[in-house]
Amino acid sequence: MFTLKKKNADQNTEVAGRVFDPSDYEKKNQLSSGLATTHEQATDTYTEGEIGAVIDDVDGEDIQIGKKTKK
Repeated sequence: MFTLKKKNADQNTEVAGRVFDPSDYEKKNQLSSGLATTHEQATDTYTEGEIGAVIDDVDGEDIQIGKKTKK
């Protein structure tokens, strides 16, 4: 029983200590995918406030963010 708890604690520490790496976009495991998605969301949120901001879509298509004006 103790061995199982120790193993789970080690896995939790490994996951908790993991940070985003650009290679996460190419990896297929759940942790890398989650980190890549979270990084993409944080980057998009940050750039939305800039003039001429562009969202880099995961599929490679840039999406222009523009202020809609009334005509």
